[in-house]
Amino acid sequence: MASRSLLFSLRLEIRCLCASEKTSVFGGRFLSSGAPRSEEVLDEELNAKEVGDDLKSRIFRLRLPKRSAINAIQRWVSEGKTVTASELRQISKELRQSQRYKHALEISEWMTTHEEFKLSDYDYATRIDLITKVFGVDAAERYFEGLPHSAKTSETYTALLHSYAGAKLIERAEEFFERIKGSNLSFSALTYNEMMTLYMSVGQVEKVPLIVEELKRQKVVPDIFTYNLWISSCAAALDIDQVRKILDEMSHDSTTNDDWLRYVNIVNIYVRAGLLMNTESGTVVEAGKPITQREWITYDFLIILYAGLQDKGKIDQIWKSLRMTKQKMTSRNFISVLSSYLVLGHFKEVGEVMDQWKQSSSTGFDISAGNRLLDALSAAGLPEIADNFRMLLIERNCDPTSTSR
Repeated sequence: MASRSLLFSLRLEIRCLCASEKTSVFGGRFLSSGAPRSEEVLDEELNAKEVGDDLKSRIFRLRLPKRSAINAIQRWVSEGKTVTASELRQISKELRQSQRYKHALEISEWMTTHEEFKLSDYDYATRIDLITKVFGVDAAERYFEGLPHSAKTSETYTALLHSYAGAKLIERAEEFFERIKGSNLSFSALTYNEMMTLYMSVGQVEKVPLIVEELKRQKVVPDIFTYNLWISSCAAALDIDQVRKILDEMSHDSTTNDDWLRYVNIVNIYVRAGLLMNTESGTVVEAGKPITQREWITYDFLIILYAGLQDKGKIDQIWKSLRMTKQKMTSRNFISVLSSYLVLGHFKEVGEVMDQWKQSSSTGFDISAGNRLLDALSAAGLPEIADNFRMLLIERNCDPTSTSR
């Protein structure tokens, strides 16, 4: 302990004496200059003795963004130790998951400046995303435009489109999408999903079907997220007939798998329960940032989407976030999460949501909505789940009047 205290005091003194690290952007690259600082070296040596020593640990111990991941890698290599591209990519991935984008970008920079590491399309696309997060969309755009023609692939085009969409830069995204259409490259559904997500986020739901038409014209296979966005746009416009047509198309799609069928099933339950017919049900109250009727429906369908994918964790996360807002919860919101938990067999959570509904100060428990859900479950050929839900209704003193058995 005494030696640790001494080293800590020494680091504090060195911090006051050492020169600050310089960083700059040149030609779209993030640059770090200068030799490893004594402070960083002492940190590495001290902590390595306590928790082991590998490159990932050294980089994650940097903690402060101003410290250099490039210096950590260079020091590692100077000690005669090896580093592989796959190792650097994995460290970068974990840094991004921890929202340490500056250090992840520095790893990308180090790989870029070392010719022995051949960058993949994924590496370039990831770099565009990181530049956007660290320096903004304009810097990412400059980097993309400066790439050699061979690096302007479907992955990098989609990455920059994602940057525009994330910043809700509608005109720039639309102009860039036109470039994409004229690039003669093959794109997946992900690229089209970016434009659909953008239009949903800014409330221009009428443009979503146009993207779907372009996707089909290019013979691109839609994925489950494409269908979810398309259905959400129709639901937001309360176009129930079109929702049913899309569900029918999905059920006859040659690429349909269990996830899709589960999703179609839950959406059908949702629609049969009549949750999209009341345009007044989405009225919101005053809050820091109001959630519109359109956004509420999108969140509902996101919950249903993740139920189709059997991702309970995402459902929990979205539901918790919605409950933390000051917006008025509606019967539709409660039914979307109830139907999802029911189909996945999480009856404990179903009971908890029913209790939350009954205790809601803005929306009392709607037994008629519960009965519609009960009927929809039975009509969907899920009698056991319907019976379990009926028992939960009875346990909570909500007498189900459904005639379906």
